[in-house]
Amino acid sequence: MTNVVVIGSQWGDEGKGKIVDWLSSRADVVVRFQGGHNAGHTLVIDGKVYKLSLLPSGIVRPNKISVIGNGVVIDPWALFDEIDKVSAQGVEVSPDNLRVADNAHIILPVHQAVDMAFEASRGKKSIGTTGRGIGPTYEDKVARRGIRICDLADKELLKDKVERLMLHHNALLKGLDADEIDPAEVYQKLLDVAPKILKFASPVWKVLDEANKAGKRILFEGAQGFLLDIDHGTYPFVTSSNTVAAQSATGSGTGLKTPGFVLGITKAYTTRVGSGPFPTEQDNDIGQRLGERGHEFGTVTGRKRRCGWFDAVLVRQAIKTAGIDGIALTKLDVLDGFDTINVCVGYELDGEKYDYFPAGQSEQARVKPIYETIEGWSEETYGARSWKDLPAAAVKYVRRLEELIEAPITLLSTSPERDDTILVQDPFQ
Repeated sequence: MTNVVVIGSQWGDEGKGKIVDWLSSRADVVVRFQGGHNAGHTLVIDGKVYKLSLLPSGIVRPNKISVIGNGVVIDPWALFDEIDKVSAQGVEVSPDNLRVADNAHIILPVHQAVDMAFEASRGKKSIGTTGRGIGPTYEDKVARRGIRICDLADKELLKDKVERLMLHHNALLKGLDADEIDPAEVYQKLLDVAPKILKFASPVWKVLDEANKAGKRILFEGAQGFLLDIDHGTYPFVTSSNTVAAQSATGSGTGLKTPGFVLGITKAYTTRVGSGPFPTEQDNDIGQRLGERGHEFGTVTGRKRRCGWFDAVLVRQAIKTAGIDGIALTKLDVLDGFDTINVCVGYELDGEKYDYFPAGQSEQARVKPIYETIEGWSEETYGARSWKDLPAAAVKYVRRLEELIEAPITLLSTSPERDDTILVQDPFQ
């Protein structure tokens, strides 16, 4: 028995929600370890749809402990809005089944104001932030001026920290021609929310250590995807946290030996939201068809996703860099009906061939994909639950992807329904 880390291997939106739900039904503890409420997971359970952003996916299942780790930046008002929504759907959320790291940093309204002011100032050169204050909060964390959940228990310390924080941010807002924010207003909002959030606060590293010693199964649930990693992604068009598997340990307070099998969720084609390089993007009828069949709209933002062919070079790079052991391939059914399917197997740049994605921003924008064309299939794969239910050409496509990305397909998803999953290897074994 081992613990499992789930991360995205592309630009996010790979269908992690369904896979995490499938795994969380077998886990005892589910942990969020990075990001904020800028990423969303959609779960479909018995026909009921749950949309989660901050809450771990295990929250919708009874007798599970859900943990929000120290690597997550938390908007307490967004958290309680989300709790209210799932509670209205019959989900019970209490300090008995939800633990929030007492050393996690808090997203304040000023962070959102600064986020939007900076994005507006970039004009056409925007990086596509969601405007939820994630980046500015991580900036404050690194600059050692952030406010943590544990700070809410000390009113005098909190007041001093808010005043110093606002001195910095109001100077930024003034310089960006945006309205300044009264520090007293921020302080009062934190005082008002403090009793609610402190009920859930605990040293989650200790909770996880005890669970691990007791032989409990722990599922570490990542948000976004590898290509949005602050270090290894398509910088600067990235998120503000590390999305690789190693962050599951850092962002939850567990040792490196605690996380076990790393499962990379991978879409059978490629999508991304917002600005940035996208070598296999199909800004044409093919991209339109992929988007319509795959219902490619962001869970959190509602923004239309850019769509393109599968990029084996990028996924292989994710597997090597992020420490992925196996792949859960999702949305294979979206490719049903294509006569031929292209897969990127390399790049061409200034007359040279590359078998990796270069780090330079201008190089990433200019690489041209080298495609291998694979035979498509006319039969439906939707809802298939075994290999024998799949068309031979679909099996051939999956096997070819395994060769190109140099990793096995561990799970194969053929619809949003949890049971429409072909299990090749159990990640928990």
